[in-house]
Amino acid sequence: MDSSTRHGPGHVLYVLCVSRVRSREHVRAWRPSVPGVREVFHAQFLEHAYPPHTHDTWTLFVVDEGEIRYDLDRRHQGARRSTVSVLPPHVVHDGRAATARGYRKRVIYLETSVLGEHLIGRAVDQPFIEDIRLRRTLDTLHELLRRPDDALEAETRLAFVAERLREHLTDQAEDRQLYKSSDLAERLRDLLDTCTFKTMTLAAAAELLAANPTHLVRSFTQTFGIAPHAYVLSRRIEAARLRLLEGEPIARVAASVGFFDQSHLTRHFKRHVGTTPGRYAPDRR
Repeated sequence: MDSSTRHGPGHVLYVLCVSRVRSREHVRAWRPSVPGVREVFHAQFLEHAYPPHTHDTWTLFVVDEGEIRYDLDRRHQGARRSTVSVLPPHVVHDGRAATARGYRKRVIYLETSVLGEHLIGRAVDQPFIEDIRLRRTLDTLHELLRRPDDALEAETRLAFVAERLREHLTDQAEDRQLYKSSDLAERLRDLLDTCTFKTMTLAAAAELLAANPTHLVRSFTQTFGIAPHAYVLSRRIEAARLRLLEGEPIARVAASVGFFDQSHLTRHFKRHVGTTPGRYAPDRR
C-alpha cells in the first residue's frame, strides 16, 4: 500500500493505492482554488462499498467505467457512463459496484452556494441526468481542475455547469434574456485590466459588479468576442513577450505576469505564439 498527503490550495489532499492480485483500487483527491468547489475526488473501486452517510455539499459525479448502485433517501438508484448524477446535501446515501468488475468515477463536491438547498427535493426525486452536453462540459471542467493555473477558466465552466443543473432540477430554463449589456462588459474589462497580473475570480468580479456570473461571461463574450479568462490570458502573453524581448529570465517573467509557473507560461505561450519562450527570445541573459 502506498499513500501520501499534501495540503494547500490546488494540492493533493490524499492519494491511496491498493494493489493486490485480485483487486486494484485507486483514489486521488484535491482542493482546487476555485470558488464553490469543496473537493475533487477521482476513484477506481472494485470491492469498496460506501456505508450510509451524508455530506453537507452537493455531490456531482460521472462514471467512466462500470456501473454504480446506490440508495438515496432509501430509494434504489443507479449511475452509468451516460448519466450525470447529482446527490443533494444532508440526504443519506450509500454506494457500491453494480458488477464484479467494479467502477471508476470522478466527483466534484460543490458548496451549497453553487446550487442552493431549495433544490434538494427535486434532486432526491431524480438524481440522474441524461445530458450529453452537460457530460462533455464536466469532462472539460475536470481537466481544468487538474491544473491550478486554469482556475479562472474552470470557474467559468463551473458557472455554466451550475446553470445547466438548475435547469434540470427546476424543469425550466434560467432567464436568459440577452438585453444589451455592453456597459457591463466594459466595466468587467476595466476591472480585469486593473488586475491582469493578479488573481481575480469570476465570483469576486460578479459580486463587485452586482451581476450574475453566467450573464457576466455572456455579456463580455458577446461584446468583445472573447471570454473573460481568454482575454486575461492574452494580456498576460503580450506582457510576457515584451519582457522576454527585454531579456528577463523566463521564470521571472512567468511569475511577474501572473502565470502559475514557468511550465504554465510555456504551455500557453506556445499555443498563442507558435513557439516556446526560450526559442522566442534565445539571446536573453
